[in-house]
Amino acid sequence: MITIMTVSELTKAVKDAKNKNLTIGLVPTMGYLHEGHASLIRQSAVDNGLTVVSCFVNPTQFAPGEDFESYPRDFTRDRKVAEKAGATVLFAPDVSEMYPENYNTFVLACGVSEVLEGLARPTHFRGVTTVLAKLFNLSRADRAYFGQKDAQQVSVVEQMVRDLNFNTAIIRMPIVREDSGLAKSSRNQYLSDTELQEATVLKKSLDLAHDLIRSGEIAAGKIKAAMTEFITQTAENARIDRIDIVDNTTLADVETITSTVLIPVAVYIGKTRLIDNIVVPV
Repeated sequence: MITIMTVSELTKAVKDAKNKNLTIGLVPTMGYLHEGHASLIRQSAVDNGLTVVSCFVNPTQFAPGEDFESYPRDFTRDRKVAEKAGATVLFAPDVSEMYPENYNTFVLACGVSEVLEGLARPTHFRGVTTVLAKLFNLSRADRAYFGQKDAQQVSVVEQMVRDLNFNTAIIRMPIVREDSGLAKSSRNQYLSDTELQEATVLKKSLDLAHDLIRSGEIAAGKIKAAMTEFITQTAENARIDRIDIVDNTTLADVETITSTVLIPVAVYIGKTRLIDNIVVPV
């Protein structure tokens, strides 16, 4: 694996790979790599001749007051995880490399980015799509790999790729979880031992929703009420931010469940905001 810090170096590595007729896989990350990221890298290494892992904490997707400065960073660990999983290029640019002086162009996927997480973080997805558009162009990726944990993000990226005719296939990979059921996340390291136990309430509430739907409940309001009651009674340090039941394709709110739904949740455990989701086919 080689580590690249500049756009010019990445451009050269990609050109060399294309000259050899290698397919290119991209795994975009903000670093602090864990098993969830490693699963994406491994799949890309199987599918492609060259796997580029970007390691870049993207400032444009953080709003003022969010945790950009304190976001966990451990580049030495990132290099080890990426190489062990099969990455061939680790791209780790400085902010000035991705957003040079006088940078003033942004990409916005309307509609799908303005619901759910987009309501709470109205500038977030603009930053996500902008940096990914840049990474897709720089890497010339044939395939890009994303985890289902950030389900809305994947839908936003799929729309951008479709609407702007990027020649990159978006590969959606399953959520990787701890033995406890907690979705692996860089933000889990903020949690105390007690909070780690309480954080399992997210997955358990989603399992409850799944069981209710499979048993015949179709009223979204009743399911959300049951999830709310379960979370508040189970985890003392939990504070619900969002529970939604939406169409799995359009992300539009659903009142009566008649087709496959996505159920995303966002819950504060102590001061840490965690997200999780489940897709329930009907």
